[in-house]
Amino acid sequence: MRIEWWIILFVYVAATGVLLFIPKNRIHLAIFALLCKQLFTFFIGLVVVELGLIEYPIRCFPSVNRTSFVYEYYAYPVVCAAFNVWYPNDSSPLYRFGYYVGFSSVLTLGEVIIEKYTLLLNYIHWEWYITWVSLFITFYIVRLLCVWFFKKGKVSYM
Repeated sequence: MRIEWWIILFVYVAATGVLLFIPKNRIHLAIFALLCKQLFTFFIGLVVVELGLIEYPIRCFPSVNRTSFVYEYYAYPVVCAAFNVWYPNDSSPLYRFGYYVGFSSVLTLGEVIIEKYTLLLNYIHWEWYITWVSLFITFYIVRLLCVWFFKKGKVSYM
């Protein structure tokens, strides 16, 4: 089996593992954040691939969709769910901003490594900073939606 398939398998297992650690009293928030993120990644991922900006040479379900199912529809939404479940509401604005920066940076770094060393991703007319900005913005939008949907009192979104 190629290393790319091992990476895909590892990402599935790791993302599922993250879901298992979500507290039961926060599962509704996790599901809402996951579904919101899937809505955005479905649309954005398809547009980016159809415009020829990114290519996924090795992917699950190649005859159905040209985007990366494992990343766009599972791993990234799971990370967004975890982001919202453990969001530091009571921290300083600088710390909360750093939370966004940290999540966006770690995901971007992982993507850059995967793009450079595997056949899972190929940047055609794309750069790492576009990924970073799009991650930051989508985390922010989903956080706004979660705060709006579950509004009970003072809750921070940044």
